[in-house]
Amino acid sequence: MGRMWRPPAPDNRTTMKRILLFVGTNLAVMLVLGTVSRLLGVDRFLHANGLDLGSLLAFAAVIGFGGAFISLLMSKPMAKWTTGAVVINDSSDAVHRWLVTTVERFAAKAGVAMPEVALYEGAPNAFATGAFKNSALVAVSTGLVQSMTREEVEAVIGHEVAHVANGDMVTMTLIQGVMNTFVVFLSRVIGYVVDRVVLRNERGLGIGYYLTTIVLDIVLGLLAAIIVAWFSRQREYRADADAASLMGSRQPMINALARLGGLQPGALPQSVEAMGIGGKAGVMALLSTHPPIEDRIRALQQAQ
Repeated sequence: MGRMWRPPAPDNRTTMKRILLFVGTNLAVMLVLGTVSRLLGVDRFLHANGLDLGSLLAFAAVIGFGGAFISLLMSKPMAKWTTGAVVINDSSDAVHRWLVTTVERFAAKAGVAMPEVALYEGAPNAFATGAFKNSALVAVSTGLVQSMTREEVEAVIGHEVAHVANGDMVTMTLIQGVMNTFVVFLSRVIGYVVDRVVLRNERGLGIGYYLTTIVLDIVLGLLAAIIVAWFSRQREYRADADAASLMGSRQPMINALARLGGLQPGALPQSVEAMGIGGKAGVMALLSTHPPIEDRIRALQQAQ
């Protein structure tokens, strides 16, 4: 999926759905590719050749980057399908024309091709996605349009266009690909050690190898998702700053963030949960793709 603008989630089910979607897509693709490789005998081929680490690393890169890029290529149609977003570029509705014109103005200023613009029913939210910066999708929810001033909505749109212009979708895919590669590589090396050293299997790849790699693909995949989420949080600060630049002022972006935090524009949130996890501890906070809103506002206020 593409990079989502994350206001406080309305309930825990919505929070968990977003987290599972973020983590699950890459895990699912990796597991499918891994299963196919086993069925095709690739693992047995590597074993027959002494599990050569160079060959294994190349194999892991194909699986790891393959999964990440398949997810990227699927991101735009998946986003439309999961949100029910309707493209409005050719709509004659006055509100639709304003949204399209705003995206067009920011895209021209940022130096990218005009994205598809979509509207979908839902709580205040927006996202940008797509495999290439010149064929992206920018979508906003009806809740966002209805709950914010036009200037604040434009700031949110500027944030999403900034993600497109910065190539954040591709950057995050490359990072995910690197993480996936090491997940596949380490799970198979450790599985080989467990099968041969711990279980002392000497007759091909045994059940210890396959069970270990499946479990580690999941466990290490979760750890990789935490690292990717940390990189994602760093990208948000840049998109906020670039949105302020596109708007010509930091205040609209600050106001939009404050409103998403449930306060009056201009106030600094004291306690807010971005994506429903900003104020929580443990794994949920580590998997947050966005920093706490108060930190984002503070970074904008302190920017030179």
